[in-house]
Amino acid sequence: MQKNMTRSSEGENPNRAVLRMAACAATVATALFAPPASAQSAVQKYPVTPSQRATAQQVSQAGVPLSELTPNAPDHYTVRRGDTLWGISGLYLKHPWRWPELWGMNLAQIRNPNLIYPGQTLYLDKSNGRARLRVGEAQGPGGSMPTVRLEPHVRSQALAPNALPTLRPELIEPFLAEPLIVDENGLAHAPRIVATQENRVMLAKGDRAYARGDATEPLMLAPGQPTEFRVFRNATPLRDPDTGKVLGYEAQYLGRAQLARSQGSEADPDHKSETDIVPATIDIVQAKEEMRTGDRLLPEPPREFQSYTPHAPQGPMTGRIVSVYGSAVANAAQNQVVVINRGTDDGVDSGTVFAILKDGPRMVDQTDPKHAEIKLPDERIGLMMVFRPFAKLSYALILEITDGVKVGDRFVNPR
Repeated sequence: MQKNMTRSSEGENPNRAVLRMAACAATVATALFAPPASAQSAVQKYPVTPSQRATAQQVSQAGVPLSELTPNAPDHYTVRRGDTLWGISGLYLKHPWRWPELWGMNLAQIRNPNLIYPGQTLYLDKSNGRARLRVGEAQGPGGSMPTVRLEPHVRSQALAPNALPTLRPELIEPFLAEPLIVDENGLAHAPRIVATQENRVMLAKGDRAYARGDATEPLMLAPGQPTEFRVFRNATPLRDPDTGKVLGYEAQYLGRAQLARSQGSEADPDHKSETDIVPATIDIVQAKEEMRTGDRLLPEPPREFQSYTPHAPQGPMTGRIVSVYGSAVANAAQNQVVVINRGTDDGVDSGTVFAILKDGPRMVDQTDPKHAEIKLPDERIGLMMVFRPFAKLSYALILEITDGVKVGDRFVNPR
């Protein structure tokens, strides 16, 4: 149980140190492979970007117009376990990705937007056509609470062990490790599994196998060389729905392997050749699917933290959905992952939010004697957020949806 110690003195808000948080301008760090304690530590230290602070300062001076609030914005809300920052923002703002505005509504009290805990309470103040959020006691009918002189003392309050995530982490954490987009030759020169013990056709967790790298980059147990690997199968081409051009290849994630013995060579005891090629020995330590000879190995990347601050693109942007990840059905639903045909080359980064449009159908106007063909307008059916961008493609999580999303559906700037 985490203890948060605060010191109250005259004129100081006694809740400030305990309740430092931002109700949705947060840059929340999600650990790729770190344990929860490490992830929590990184979240607490993650800095506020200058642009976020500038926006918050600007908004905090005047508040947010009441027209920007949702119709049912609550006067007060107590944060609960299972909440997400995206969900709380949606309670108050019509556009949940506009988190700096919501943070700015309580900037005077909130110094670190990376922390928000279950048990904290938000209060909504409305006056002069503007709205502000704050943390603390609600105002009475006669106005603000009277000033109370507080004697210095120390008190403790038990908080939840983890701050709220931006989104439900279990929805995207697997995709931070599993799918991989590479170019045409991305896996061609990667080490490969060449043999199994006892001529097994398939490999599972706990099995031993043998792998080889290129002569220039053999698999070696040596300082500075990787010993942990992910296992992938041959990549599937991802084509742009508009042009048909291959934008990249999606490799199929199978599991993880540990290097147990280096690749090398040894003298041929039968003297049929000068040396024998000896592949490296690997142990399968995790298996999502069964592996086989020919599957490729890529080094396990270093542990890192991803920043997810939902925001609209810098300028107008449009594109199409390339594929639905890991789904045998034609349409994707809420909380599913899709691949889009825009990436870092187009200015897309982690947290970019897009509105999803459903193509209006083409039909014949039965009321027209000439039976002219018409096309109904495209309709907005939801929102998605990019969480893993590559050069020309990106993975995005569907956050809100009112209809099924299919390959070829268009997306645009959400504003």
